[in-house]
Amino acid sequence: MSATTASITLKGTPFKLSGTAVTVGAPAPAFTVVANDLSPVTADVLNDKVSVLLSVPSLDTPVCDVETRRFNQEAAALGPSVQILCISVDLPFAQARWCGAAGVSAVRTLSDHRDVSFGTGYGVLIAPLRLLARAVFVVGRDRVVRYTQLVPEVAQEPDYAAALDAVRKLV
Repeated sequence: MSATTASITLKGTPFKLSGTAVTVGAPAPAFTVVANDLSPVTADVLNDKVSVLLSVPSLDTPVCDVETRRFNQEAAALGPSVQILCISVDLPFAQARWCGAAGVSAVRTLSDHRDVSFGTGYGVLIAPLRLLARAVFVVGRDRVVRYTQLVPEVAQEPDYAAALDAVRKLV
């Protein structure tokens, strides 16, 4: 892992990302985020399951809404050995409200609002906006990163087929 030199665009405006770039084959970086009940959640949550980590700017935006709902639908077909975690800097209360309104129950939403340790640890922090870039990381049961996808334009959806194929290869 190294300091990121990656950049993305948000509706055409370029932004350089902050943090440490994550590479395939590297151990999943440590992080501490907050669950909807305000309890801390660490990278230990990655133990014993294939984990899909969705990094999104805000659940209250159209593309993040569509993406999270799509992964919620896909979760059933992936089975119980896979967990999907959607991480944003939205407050836990807003995440819980959104999940209730959207009927999302198979994707666990987590907030990186306190110290953006996920954003910096995975190299997806848009520091000037204090938002996370859109990305998908697949981590194996061994806590090794097996797939990464940084979406170059935040207003676009990820390549679902590629991400889901990476997950299926690990199940």
